[in-house]
Amino acid sequence: MSSTESSFHDPARLDEWLRPGPETGFPVPDGGAHPSDDNERIQMTSSNSTPDDVPASAGSGYSADSAGADAGAVDELTNLRSALEAAQQRISELESELTRLADHGADPDEHSLLLDDDSNLYSEAYFNVALDARVAAAKRHLRPVAVAFLEFSEGNGTNRSPAPANRGAEAIRQTLRDADTACRLKNGTFALILEDTPENGAVWTVERVRRNLVSRFGAHTMWAGVACYPAHAFSAEELITQSQAALVSARDWNQDRIEVAISE
Repeated sequence: MSSTESSFHDPARLDEWLRPGPETGFPVPDGGAHPSDDNERIQMTSSNSTPDDVPASAGSGYSADSAGADAGAVDELTNLRSALEAAQQRISELESELTRLADHGADPDEHSLLLDDDSNLYSEAYFNVALDARVAAAKRHLRPVAVAFLEFSEGNGTNRSPAPANRGAEAIRQTLRDADTACRLKNGTFALILEDTPENGAVWTVERVRRNLVSRFGAHTMWAGVACYPAHAFSAEELITQSQAALVSARDWNQDRIEVAISE
């Protein structure tokens, strides 16, 4: 992790620069609680200091390197904000398109870009865009986000067959919160994005999906791979890679198995 990433994840350093300045738009110290904008902002309690307020000895420890680190942190926050706004705009466009398709019908190829036909969950294209937005939001608000890949088979042990997609989809819908996102990838794997969810919460959510499936449709086997930001990855691409690797490990078992990514 770079020094810029370290300072960004230190709440104490955030107090120095989170509030936007009047001219540049970059965050500068202010000392008051910043009002909520589109979601919420971190409340600040540090006092506003000027050169006259600071003792002579205090300035001796503030070097050009410290100033550079602060500037780098400001640049990263600005980039994250831009990435979040772009991803949220893309999600809004996709959701508007879904509404249009539902109201007026659509060409089958156009419909498949947004929804998976077999499960009626969101498609892989939607998953990729949504994950970018969720990770950007998690970085901005210093909250965790989890990704889980799930596969199901009907039956147990060696007596198994592929489970119908609608069964897994129904169990997932009944388990997830409104804030979470459920998708089905082109290869048939179910992909979940769990908002504000650390590792233990993600594992428990996946286990609840398994129990729901078994209680509704009888004996089934589930394999799942889980990865979380920031515990296992710092980008959407890394989360996908880590979740896929965990799912591969889970498949090695001849029974239900949930594998969690290994922290690097």
